[in-house]
Order: sequence, then C-alpha cells, then structure tokens
Amino acid sequence: MTYNVGYIVGSLSQKSINRKLALALSRLAPPELRLAEIPIGGLPLYNHDHDPNYPAVAQEFKDAIKASDALLFVTPEYNRSIPGALKNAIDWATRPYGSNVLNGKPSAIIGASPGAISTAVAQQHLKTILSFTNSPVMGQPEAYIQFTKGLIDDESGHIQVPATADLLTGYMRAFAAHIRRHHHDIPHL
Repeated sequence: MTYNVGYIVGSLSQKSINRKLALALSRLAPPELRLAEIPIGGLPLYNHDHDPNYPAVAQEFKDAIKASDALLFVTPEYNRSIPGALKNAIDWATRPYGSNVLNGKPSAIIGASPGAISTAVAQQHLKTILSFTNSPVMGQPEAYIQFTKGLIDDESGHIQVPATADLLTGYMRAFAAHIRRHHHDIPHL
C-alpha cells in the first residue's frame, strides 16, 4: 500500500536547511511513502473572527492535510521553541472548533539546526502540541540533526555523511511502520 505523506516545513525561507532536509528525506523514504510539501507561508495569522468566513488559503491547507495519510513536521528551533509560522499553521488546522484535521493523523517530527543540541527543545514543544490535537506522534526513533557544511549536497539533495544517511533511512522506515500501525484496521472492543 502507498501512503501520501504531507510534510510541513516550519521555516518560511526557501533556502531553509529544514526544507533541504525534507527533500533529502523524501529521497530516503521507503517506496510506500509518497512525500509532498504542504506549504504554510500563505496563511494569515489565525483569528477566530475568520471562522464564519473561512479564508480559501486556510481551507486549501486543511484539505491538503485531509488528503494526506500522515504528516511529517520538519522544523527549526527558534528561541527554544517552534517557529510562530508553524504554530499558526497548527492553529488553522484545528479551527474552527470541532474541525480538527490533525485528529488521528499519524505524524513524526524531525529538524535540523547548526547548533549542537539541534532542535531538541522545539521538537519536545511540538510533541506536546500534537498530543493535544490528538495526532499520534512517532516516539522513537528521535532525530535531531546538526546541520554542517556539506551534510546535504546542494545539487543532488543527497545526504553526504553515510552515518547520517543510515540514521535517516532508519528513521523513515520507522515512520512508515508507524503509519501502517495507525492505518491498520483494529477491531473496536
């Protein structure tokens, strides 16, 4: 079975190292995962005054999430948390009340940063948020990627460090297993 995985990059920059990481992950993913970006840059700031007349760009964003079998969040860390644009996107995905498209959607979190602790704190914050939205987050393995010069080839988009490529290949295999578990029909007791 093939699963459509929407990936959301927490950075708005087109030159984002996390966007490079997301593209590299799509190359390392098992064949049953088909990855496509769900962009967040066009979303206005969430305000519940929009709920009665929901903006088309926000509805398109929610529809892309609905059409995905799972979500991969690829995020930097800003000030020891997630970027405001990513939190804003999650707010749009869960509003108006009663229309949370993250509910039950299997997800995983990964991120890259030049710093030694990478995106560890941001990922913990995002896990808390996704737990509240009832999106089953893959707990293990975790991946906090320290982005160094030459880690990802600028032309091919391939990971150049074999140990990192192996780690990320294993991460994507684990994510595929996580998705399968959550899409497997389990009889209700």
